[in-house]
Amino acid sequence: MGVHGVKAVFFDLDNTLVDTAAAGRRAIEEVLPLAPCLLKVINALQSKHHYGEGEARVICDKVQAKLLKECHDPAKMCITDLRISHWEEAIQETIGGEANRNLAAECYFLWKTTRLQHLTLAEDTRGMLTELRKGVRLLLLTNGDKQTQREKIEACACQPYFDAIVVGGEQKEEKPAPSIFHYCCDLLGVQPAECVMVGDSLDTDIQGGLNAGLKATVWLNKAMTTPVDTSPVPHYIISSVLDLPAVLQKMEHKINAKLGTDHMASSNE
Repeated sequence: MGVHGVKAVFFDLDNTLVDTAAAGRRAIEEVLPLAPCLLKVINALQSKHHYGEGEARVICDKVQAKLLKECHDPAKMCITDLRISHWEEAIQETIGGEANRNLAAECYFLWKTTRLQHLTLAEDTRGMLTELRKGVRLLLLTNGDKQTQREKIEACACQPYFDAIVVGGEQKEEKPAPSIFHYCCDLLGVQPAECVMVGDSLDTDIQGGLNAGLKATVWLNKAMTTPVDTSPVPHYIISSVLDLPAVLQKMEHKINAKLGTDHMASSNE
């Protein structure tokens, strides 16, 4: 499909094309029964301190909370060390005693491997991307640590569906900085006013697209519960990434209608 005036669509990765949050939660759920290293330590303490599987659940919940609040500076610490520290702190906060880095590392790598296994690009999303690419160029634009994001991209096997992939951790600035959007435009040989940004984050995807002067921004809001004071304001809101083709068609109709009005005005003159 082709869209007048739109030559490229930029897609966010996490929680837009793939459900990273759900994969992380599922991994946490599976680490609980799959981590004999963790349960072994807890069981060893059970007779003395009355610890049990409930503590394992608390540890996993604490790790999930730390991930949600995570602030990563690659100049200070690699992402692997940071996330092992999440597990180390959660274990120590829950069962006390000395820090156990080896146990934390074992739990982290199990969680990481399990999460990657659950990161998939859905078949209907693959089909949509394939159809879209017949008419416009597609680019994947994701923030985050370069190693972590490249592992996710590899895990969900999304490379064949895009003309280019840009990872924020490999650039000087990440979304919402205009520079990374303009870099993407240069990669595809298009102008900002010819591009559409699709993503789930108002702060990075939508604000970034507005900052860079893109033609349109499309906010993926799965809950479809929009705050009264939503800021920034996206051009379009969808509840599923599969709704994007309809939005592009709507944009095309608006452009055609405007062209028709302009033509009539010119004829009248």
